[in-house]
Amino acid sequence: MSHVARRACAIVAAVAVAVLLSALPALAHGFTSVVYADLTSPEAGHVSAKLGLEYDLLVVSAADSEKDDPLFKEGTEAFDAGDAAKQAAALDAHADSVVAYVTKRFGVTAEGEACAPARKGDFTIEQREGVPYALLVLDYPCPPAGAHEVRSALFPDSEEYVRDTKTVVTYDLDLRSGSAALDAKHPSFSTQQSFAERFWEFFKLGAEHLLTGIDHILFLLALIAGSRRLREIVLAATSFTLAHSVTFILAALGLVDVPSAIVEPIIALSIAVVAGWHLWRLWRRRSHATDIEDLGRGHLSLDRAGWTRLAVVFCFGLVHGLGFASALGIDQPLSWTLLWSLLVFNVGIETVQLTIIIVVFPLLALLRHRRPVAGLWATGAIATGVSVMGLVWFVQRVLGI
Repeated sequence: MSHVARRACAIVAAVAVAVLLSALPALAHGFTSVVYADLTSPEAGHVSAKLGLEYDLLVVSAADSEKDDPLFKEGTEAFDAGDAAKQAAALDAHADSVVAYVTKRFGVTAEGEACAPARKGDFTIEQREGVPYALLVLDYPCPPAGAHEVRSALFPDSEEYVRDTKTVVTYDLDLRSGSAALDAKHPSFSTQQSFAERFWEFFKLGAEHLLTGIDHILFLLALIAGSRRLREIVLAATSFTLAHSVTFILAALGLVDVPSAIVEPIIALSIAVVAGWHLWRLWRRRSHATDIEDLGRGHLSLDRAGWTRLAVVFCFGLVHGLGFASALGIDQPLSWTLLWSLLVFNVGIETVQLTIIIVVFPLLALLRHRRPVAGLWATGAIATGVSVMGLVWFVQRVLGI
């Protein structure tokens, strides 16, 4: 094996191992959490903030911060039981601790003066991305101001339950409407933020969502492993992109609403199916596996199997789009501000997706060209690892583990 081929094989193997190892923590609690904040001004001198916070993380953090052990006990029992009514009741019973924790870390400022928050109504529970979220409404009486500043330092805390938290904010204040994405490096923003600042925030959020969303990366690797020609991966990636962009827009317009309990298992199954497809073709050809050719004489040089693969990828892309859209908590039909943010978020996703293809596919193509058997083993190893991981996630998500 030539020096170049050996290096290509080593790099491909390293990429595959790194990706699969990074998938292991996804079997436990996620690395990051997302807080959703919707800010409006229902009347002059008031800012209303509707916050969506991951329930189990909120219980652990608030109980630890406020030294409220009963909150931890009752909240955890309600979470383990999967009972939304009991979850809301646990938060209401310890509202002082929960609100104190949240308001110390989330705030609204007008003309440099902090607005004093007050809880409005009881807690409610809803499902986002397959996990319970607590909804809390805070009312902030604020002095007249030309602009408001919003600050969020919610999670992680001393509990070290998550590595980082994104706070996705949509607002309609000060005769301005827009959106922002806050994190530990950028914990605040002003309603006077520029277009460029808003674009960069959601572009970065989309890129980071794909990089930390290991299931979507594995799906992409399965597509790359099963493609022998540049045309194939381009058509597959384009089909996937078009499909999830469609559901992005439909979800943003409030025209599609599929429960995450259905979406998440199908995403896991799609990973296993696409990777398993390549393994099945290798098994079917056996000793002639290195001679596999996906290109035929049909339209776009694809044969029947190629077109079938594209159709499957497109269908699964529709489902992945629902998974991407849920990351921004789409719950405002016909919100063009949120639609714009979602499209920029999508650009970030596509940039990372294209980068992965540019890095991985040429290495596999070089390996297949120089050493067909080594290339066969490399794609087979990637497909096997991805397929197993997809099946594990599918079972876990169906059973709610």
